[in-house]
Amino acid sequence: MDQMGQQIKVGITGQNGFMGSHVFNFLGTKTEEIERVDFKRNFFENISDLQRFVKSCDVIVHIAAMNRHENQQVIYDTNVELVQKLIQACKTERVTPKIIFSSSTQEERDNLYGKSKRDGRQLLEDWAIKEGGEVSSLLIPNVFGPFGKPFYNSFIATFCHQIIEGQEPTVINDSSVNLIYINQLSEVFYQEIIKKNTEKIKSYVVPHTSSYKVSEILTLLNGFKSQYVDNGQVPKVNLNSFELDLFNTFTSFIPKDYFPRKFTKHSDNRGAFVEVMRAETAGQSSYSTTVPGITRGNHYHTRKVERFAVISGKALIQLRKIDSDEVFEYILDGEEPAYVDMPIWYTHNIKNIGDTELITIFWINEPYNPEDADTYFVKV
Repeated sequence: MDQMGQQIKVGITGQNGFMGSHVFNFLGTKTEEIERVDFKRNFFENISDLQRFVKSCDVIVHIAAMNRHENQQVIYDTNVELVQKLIQACKTERVTPKIIFSSSTQEERDNLYGKSKRDGRQLLEDWAIKEGGEVSSLLIPNVFGPFGKPFYNSFIATFCHQIIEGQEPTVINDSSVNLIYINQLSEVFYQEIIKKNTEKIKSYVVPHTSSYKVSEILTLLNGFKSQYVDNGQVPKVNLNSFELDLFNTFTSFIPKDYFPRKFTKHSDNRGAFVEVMRAETAGQSSYSTTVPGITRGNHYHTRKVERFAVISGKALIQLRKIDSDEVFEYILDGEEPAYVDMPIWYTHNIKNIGDTELITIFWINEPYNPEDADTYFVKV
């Protein structure tokens, strides 16, 4: 909230990109403090729309940029032009929203991408000095997280894609890489949005949260493939760990038709036995009974690993990424016990579509904590 107790109106250029979409969704969990102003990619081509956008915002997070192109000059020209258009729109409307600029630790490197970030930051700072605006520039290390674009956003996205596709990634330069997970970076943006700065112009390097050699990351990803994809076993991923963040990144690349996964059912004259869960990490197991026609859930998580295992009755499980309209549906029947794992940032539910009581076993990698539930209610 601002000093008047009103929501802060925040717009994000590049809202549909990897980083922008994550920051947008993260801010969607802070609705008491923040109202998100929608941004469309064509705003930079439609000046009146861009002007309307800047006038609507208390804070603009400028993330829109080109990362890769075969012609480095195109990267430079594009990124600088985006900053110039944003500044011009603010000048035309005579508004001075706080601008948070997504820059890069590559600013000091000898490449045109880094130079475009450095020069873009200088343009924004010059505008702020002249117009009385406020600019905070974040120099960001290598970012990774779910839903990244292979061969574009990060080598981790590329490796995940290749491993899932049955390819063998190649380590060209086995250097140590400084990394930050996208959820952690989103928190940095959020804190900067709500912060009351005394300085009108500032820039700082966002600290990396982990540092690994490329080969070490590849070894972990190959382990996830062997344990989780091939054998349905959740690997050792401790809470608030790099391994958990990497695992959630990896699983986002698994096609949705991978589920449901059938259990192995052992039957004899005594009855049947089914192993529901095997994991190298701690967690919480529970079960529910659901009467016919009733739906449970309609919520999403941002970090939790969760498994729904139907052992009796008939169920419809639905998933939808919170910024998408596409719904994935799975029908599970206790006659052939099976499970579906819930991806992060996908709202999900389970409905009893049978005529008998539905019995579902739930496993989640962390005990429920009402003070930090990581559970956000949105209908599928």
